[in-house]
Amino acid sequence: MIVTISSRHMEVSEPLKQYAEEKSGKLVKYYDRIQKIEVVFENTKERISVEMMVDVEHNHKFIARDQEGDAYACVDSCVAKLERQLTDHKNIFRNRKHAAEDKRG
Repeated sequence: MIVTISSRHMEVSEPLKQYAEEKSGKLVKYYDRIQKIEVVFENTKERISVEMMVDVEHNHKFIARDQEGDAYACVDSCVAKLERQLTDHKNIFRNRKHAAEDKRG
């Protein structure tokens, strides 16, 4: 799994990079077929926003954005959103065969 951290209009401190890598690395618990995670920090006039993009097998892409609070809170919020998305995707992917059996009776 590759974790890429980039920024627009700001410099990302080393502790913030480590925090984002650590938090995004925990997403593998929820879906083990993650290939790449990209974290983008952006500084606008009013606030800092964070966008996390997760690429998984079979060309699926999951995206989470947040701009409430500081950068650390945004990372936490994005990770929580992605946990939900990946868990839902895993449940759909896992249960798709059983749904066909239920319909046949």
